[in-house]
Amino acid sequence: MPIVALLGVVVIGLLAMSWLLSRDALRNAVEAQIRSVTGLDFVVNGAVDISVFPGSYVSFHDVGLKNGGAIDPALSVDVLTANLRLLPLLLQRFEIADMVMLRPRIRVVREANGDSNWSPFIESIARKTKPGGEQLSFSEIRIQDGLLDYRDPHNHERLNDIDIALAWPSISRSFAATGQFDWRGERVDASLSVSDFLAALAGERSGLKARFASAPVKLAFDGNIANKASLVMEGTLTADSLSLRNALRWVGQAPPGSGGFGRFALKARASLVGPSIALTNVNVELDGNSAEGVMTYSNSGRQTLQATLAAGAIDFTPYISTVRLLASGQRDWSRQLFDLDALSSVDLDMRLSAAKVTVGSSTLGRTALGANLRGGALALSVGEAQVYGGIARGSFNIARLDTIADIKAQVQFSDVDLQACASDLFGVNKLTGRGTLNMMLEASGSSPFGLAQSLDGSATLIGQDGAITGFNVEQLLKRLERRPLSGAGNFRSGSTPFSNLVMQLKFNDGIATAQDIRIESPTSKLSLTGTASVPAREYDMKGTASLKAAANGTGGFDLPFVIQGPWDDPLIFPDPESLIRRSPGAAPLLDAVKDRKTKDAVRSVIERFTTAPKALQPDAEKKDEVPAATAPAATAPAEPEKAN
Repeated sequence: MPIVALLGVVVIGLLAMSWLLSRDALRNAVEAQIRSVTGLDFVVNGAVDISVFPGSYVSFHDVGLKNGGAIDPALSVDVLTANLRLLPLLLQRFEIADMVMLRPRIRVVREANGDSNWSPFIESIARKTKPGGEQLSFSEIRIQDGLLDYRDPHNHERLNDIDIALAWPSISRSFAATGQFDWRGERVDASLSVSDFLAALAGERSGLKARFASAPVKLAFDGNIANKASLVMEGTLTADSLSLRNALRWVGQAPPGSGGFGRFALKARASLVGPSIALTNVNVELDGNSAEGVMTYSNSGRQTLQATLAAGAIDFTPYISTVRLLASGQRDWSRQLFDLDALSSVDLDMRLSAAKVTVGSSTLGRTALGANLRGGALALSVGEAQVYGGIARGSFNIARLDTIADIKAQVQFSDVDLQACASDLFGVNKLTGRGTLNMMLEASGSSPFGLAQSLDGSATLIGQDGAITGFNVEQLLKRLERRPLSGAGNFRSGSTPFSNLVMQLKFNDGIATAQDIRIESPTSKLSLTGTASVPAREYDMKGTASLKAAANGTGGFDLPFVIQGPWDDPLIFPDPESLIRRSPGAAPLLDAVKDRKTKDAVRSVIERFTTAPKALQPDAEKKDEVPAATAPAATAPAEPEKAN
């Protein structure tokens, strides 16, 4: 019963106060407290609602808080409601318990020196919360459907649909903010807590915990913060994203290329000083690749990323899968334009070492890579890479000139498997053995085809103990030595072994000129001259295949031949005139052709001797044979079989 009686007294008192209380005094007291706490001018442009019972509050419509003589208010609110403490109200004391802001528009302008239009508020809070200072009349604010507009000399950001609760210390020393907001079209759940709010306001060291979670990325920081001369943060930073590409787009960064940059996770010890953040004890995962090391990021007008990382295995395939050098059909160079925008977005200095590196179908062993991107120029260096059973070293440079890529490459493959190397680099699958390849190349173009057209430089290949597949020179020469006019037969099979191979090529505007090409084996030798078109991917070459003489000086044989057609399936055919001249029975016919009287008569016979079997000419049209009766004198006698 005493409690019921007490409640009855309180209710009666509140009813009486609702009639007797001076609304003007209450309004003035509330406005004075708001000015005192915020340190800003409080301007009311709309109506004022005052209630004592059943709810005790003062609601101001269309209000603004601004700094001194500033034209634009730091805060504009559609409805600001100050809830009052009940017991002090019975004693005619007007104290704000908390405030609710409906549709506030918060404007933050930060100058280059760090000052902002909210500096008076921060100074006021710091003054009133320090020991011995004035007591705060209220310490909680709830924001509903708010908007924050932030500007500094380099950035302009906006947060929409803000629903958040702020609590600064009235008894404890902590500060907390919890809620949600929209940023760049994504909903963000946020929480922030400062263990020593007084120290933080004074710029002293204080504990800080922050969490931000959205669909593109989740971030968390747990450490310390200080802000004396400049902002300093130290602690553990974690980040997680299902798609780093989407996260980069969300924060306004253009991701490089169009492949990779999917699943991402990072955990590191972070140290932020001003616009730079240093990460140590880094554990980072990207697209299934994991690495450890150190990283540094700064944004002083231009973004710069530095990193030194070590990994067990790295797969670069996702990042090069969209770089297509050949067009569909694997015959022609792609004419798709390069996307060079990524070369201008950020400066990069990275060192990466890995026990295993995968690039498409190629696998490298222990590899040390370096990448430097500055001012739109990319320099890649390979200190040493175990590849194709040997070692690769070199450098690769790309400079951007508007839409043109200016490329320079200097590469050495030492003691490598020639079959794997030639297949991966040039799409040539007809070479086996081991060797050393040196290349110094330059090209400029806006597409792979443009690079092929402008290719300049040189290449040298020294090979040993291998073979060229697709034809057997020794067998062909021995057969033609015995019977020069026996026909080419199926010579596009088997392989030509070699003990030594030398290739020296000079490139000029996409044309490769053979300066020295020699292929030697104990029984045969090949030499080549001519050119190969890089843009057309075609051969136009001549050569001589030689069957070495036996120890007694017999059996030597030289056969000129021609190589023409596409790189992956060239035509190789012997010189018919040399075969005819080697035949004792057919050589006189060649001279007879010069005589107009016998020219027509012997033409068909020569064609029959020099034309490959129809099996090698699937597209050849059937020729009408010349009846033997029309050319009795042109019939060549059968050749005797020569001994080996």
